[in-house]
Amino acid sequence: MPLRPLAMAASALLAASPLALTTPATATTPAPATATAASAPAGGRACSRWTDIDGFSDALDKTTFAGAQVGELSGLTPDSGGHLLAVADESSLYTLDARTRQPLSVQSLTDGAGQPLDSEAVAVDRDGTRLIASETEPSVVRFSRSGAYLGRLDAPTALHVAPAGRATRNQTFEGLTLLPGDHTLVASMEGALSGDDSDVRRLQTWRRAGAAHDFHLAAQYAVRVDAGLNISDIAATGDGRLLILERGFTAGVGNTVRLYLADPTHASDVSGTDTAGAASDVRTVRTTLLADIASCPSLGATAKQPQPNPLLDNIEGVTVTGRTHDGRLRLLMVSDDNGNATQTTRLYSLTTRLPRR
Repeated sequence: MPLRPLAMAASALLAASPLALTTPATATTPAPATATAASAPAGGRACSRWTDIDGFSDALDKTTFAGAQVGELSGLTPDSGGHLLAVADESSLYTLDARTRQPLSVQSLTDGAGQPLDSEAVAVDRDGTRLIASETEPSVVRFSRSGAYLGRLDAPTALHVAPAGRATRNQTFEGLTLLPGDHTLVASMEGALSGDDSDVRRLQTWRRAGAAHDFHLAAQYAVRVDAGLNISDIAATGDGRLLILERGFTAGVGNTVRLYLADPTHASDVSGTDTAGAASDVRTVRTTLLADIASCPSLGATAKQPQPNPLLDNIEGVTVTGRTHDGRLRLLMVSDDNGNATQTTRLYSLTTRLPRR
């Protein structure tokens, strides 16, 4: 079934005042003197006809919190009360101050057997439950606000890592978003399934059903990506469409990062399809390029390794944080430094105007 257009829920703006923490905070190491924060001057913000960059911050780069280095952040989402959640690859979930972007608390995430997750993306359910995309199986793992394991939503067998399924290791669930109304959950595959064209990625949905309103497997869609790129995250726009963040890396050249708008309204349900590509009659999700991040003004950013634009790094997360007075979406993106000295943990603030259908 198509993703149903839903009215966008009122989301807390980044300037919202922080509320009481669910986990006590400990002192954080101040950002190093070399960390930068910048905003674009008026008239110099355009990345494309649709998207502007408003600023960036390296304030989290190579800092520590609660005795651990802050880094490897791969997913973002607003939490209730104006806080932000940021998930790290190493099974950690940070609560960030929405205004300063500094850590307030951190939780360690483990599965039902007490094992760490390969956590890649995060969403928040209507009751505050944290939904974490785990790339290992893959699955969506559910946690309480306090970090207690609550269970998991499994993926169809075909999306599991070979030989159990048709996916490649470390190329499974990389993006996750909950549509406004909280009835539909969407996860994105990072890489292609065997049997699909190399430029096809799958989007898996779950819908609430039954008296308990639990999530159950629902439609699956195919979307084409640019050659050499994978999907690193997705975010709901509030009208039944999705933002898709595509990312790739070429040694000696740097990163390619592009932001697309995806409309699955007329796409085929491929949950029972072994082959999705040019040779099939599958209708893929329609996409529109909103911005190539290399085309954004650099705003004085510096890079620790070659990049087409020094603003770029390994950008892995995107979320919608609110709207401007004229209806544009406010976006926040984050780069994953992979714990590497030559990469940067960077936050990017953008606004984008969505093309009409």
